[in-house]
Amino acid sequence: MKPVLIIKAGSTYPELIEHYGDFEDWIARGLGDRCAVQVCDVREPVPLPSPDRIAAVVITGSHAMVTEQAPWMVRLTDWLDDVITYPAALPVLGICFGHQLLAKLLGGEVGDHPQGMEVGTVALRMASEAARDPLFAGLCEQPWGQMVHQQSVLVAPPEVSVLASNGHDACQAFRYRQRVWGCQFHPEFNADITRAYLQALRGRSISDQRAADAMSEVRECPGANEVLSRFGQLVQDLCAA
Repeated sequence: MKPVLIIKAGSTYPELIEHYGDFEDWIARGLGDRCAVQVCDVREPVPLPSPDRIAAVVITGSHAMVTEQAPWMVRLTDWLDDVITYPAALPVLGICFGHQLLAKLLGGEVGDHPQGMEVGTVALRMASEAARDPLFAGLCEQPWGQMVHQQSVLVAPPEVSVLASNGHDACQAFRYRQRVWGCQFHPEFNADITRAYLQALRGRSISDQRAADAMSEVRECPGANEVLSRFGQLVQDLCAA
């Protein structure tokens, strides 16, 4: 079975890595044992594989900003353009930074949100189409996700189906065609990781009061976590077909 390629676009804080591992570890756990994984830190000058060597792609979050347009982001965008137009239509999932990068590639607008950061466990409004989506159907019963982001998809790409929104972001999740998805929330986070993030952000990016208020609302998000396990099952089914 070809591997799921996890595109490592960033790392979490060192204090979180010490206790919980890093983004790629959380994503691999969420995908489940059914999927072989390969990790590529795209910030390093390493070659990205040909689409015919992989089964699917997951793009991690990052503390970098899509609008920085660093050289590694440009290289990744060019490669993703080839992947999403590849005749075999590989499944692709972009998380947070990855969601925004895909949206920008597809013609959307990404930038700093005028209301500032969105953090903690946040309620979502699911579009009716989400109930029929192979990844997001579980969120219709449990519509909340873990958030840590400063930038957002301010304007959704013209050809996507928006699957989730809320009062902060009009595009919290989308699907492009049949096998490309983006989600602003973090399906790889559990409640402990979210609390640890809030603690790390306290005094750095958010006030003590904001952190305390968000901390009190943190809860597990099984419907959001299911996005990764459903993605892993989808990849397995496609490889077995």
